[in-house]
Amino acid sequence: MASADKPRVRFAPSPTGYLHVGGARTALFNWLFARREGGVLVLRIEDTDVGRNKPELVEGILDSLKWLGVDWDEGPVFQSQRTEMYRAAAEKLLSAGAAFQCYCKGAAYGGGDAAPAEEPEGEGDDEGPKTAKGPACPCRGLSGADRAKHAADGVAYAIRFKVPREGVTKFEDAVFGPREVQNAEIEDFVLLRSNGVPTYQLSVVVDDIDMRITHIIRGADHLSNTPKQALIYRALGAQPPIFAHVPLILGPDRTRLSKRHGATSVGSYADEGFLPEAFRNFLALLGWSPGGDEEFIRTDDLVRRFALSGVSRTNAVFDRAKLEWYNTQYLQKTPVEYVVPYVAAELKRAGLWEGSQASRDPEWFARAVDLIRPRTRLLGDFTSWARGFFADDFGYDADAREKFWKDERVAGMLAKLADALEALPIWEHDPCDAATRAVAAAEGVKAGVLINATRVAIVGRAVAPPLFDTMVVLGQQRVVERLRKAAPFVGRN
Repeated sequence: MASADKPRVRFAPSPTGYLHVGGARTALFNWLFARREGGVLVLRIEDTDVGRNKPELVEGILDSLKWLGVDWDEGPVFQSQRTEMYRAAAEKLLSAGAAFQCYCKGAAYGGGDAAPAEEPEGEGDDEGPKTAKGPACPCRGLSGADRAKHAADGVAYAIRFKVPREGVTKFEDAVFGPREVQNAEIEDFVLLRSNGVPTYQLSVVVDDIDMRITHIIRGADHLSNTPKQALIYRALGAQPPIFAHVPLILGPDRTRLSKRHGATSVGSYADEGFLPEAFRNFLALLGWSPGGDEEFIRTDDLVRRFALSGVSRTNAVFDRAKLEWYNTQYLQKTPVEYVVPYVAAELKRAGLWEGSQASRDPEWFARAVDLIRPRTRLLGDFTSWARGFFADDFGYDADAREKFWKDERVAGMLAKLADALEALPIWEHDPCDAATRAVAAAEGVKAGVLINATRVAIVGRAVAPPLFDTMVVLGQQRVVERLRKAAPFVGRN
């Protein structure tokens, strides 16, 4: 075990799928705890399930963790490269009388390759480990002669843990408090299958001992695994670590979060245009509270305030609308310097960066982002409705055209406004405002008629930042050119 003054935690995903919301929250809690306590976070890839593993997904899991901002201090360590260690531990338990050879076949007792299904940690969105107790294994009471006969016949065996018949198994949980389970309720579970493949119960304990893990922070669905693992720890002569089982994440219908509730992969939220810090803030408050009603908490403050004592025993509900609220808060309230790199990446993704004014003029780009962001929800807004700020090949929204370009006089007014704006010696908010209102007055229409028509002409949308601020950011030449370009389209279907 590591010294008490330097905790060691681990995050242990399985490459059977992408990093899901539940796994991401588990990783984040481990990361926050390690950073808060000056400890160490180990990344372990639990890839011993050959039938379900998809090695190509490992890189996706690592990329999602990096996007989330969860870095690790050691690893990644791959369980598939440590199988000899697990087999040696199983043999040690067998020699010590803490385990026995099981020659059963089929699913009745979990013998051979039919060991009970167990779910590695890290995903947090699956149904979790199966712990239903079956009938007692008859191999526990085999005589030495019976075992010798099986060996002579070349019968393969699994290794099962010999659970004590009497007493209770206790462990400490930082969230749920002291726990104990009657040993009579724990089956003699498989440690090593007959094909030599270790089970989750064995490999996770051997790894945690070897890695000197002091705190295990994982989903509450693993509470039922913990008594078995506590037994293995003690049988191997090790003190179990402190456990902290965090609440599950449910969908709005209060059932386990799954694909039927929408996207569950972290990568999907990155692709949708969520900011990683907004996602971190949202995840951190799913099942943990710093005390009080504060919601907008920057990452440095999350680290400073995180404590296992704030983790709830009540399951959390994933609220998509709330996540979007967090994203708007980070887009709108953080310093513009924080937002600019993410918008630049979005423009590059959309093919709008190369050769653009945004790429050539950082000061202009920051002003444009600052003007647009109060009306944004996702990063994709900068390349959808706000595309006209960064590219000339934008379209005119059909509804906006129908609403604000239906007056046959609009085309002429746009052309006259282009002339008036082109003649301005100073390109600032107030001169642009005055020129627009003067043209409207001369044409005998309300200023709002021309303002709305102009907004559609220069950015293609009816809803956008204030018109004259938009004009200043776009620049005189671009505004004039767009007004003249738009005029012939007025009145067309």
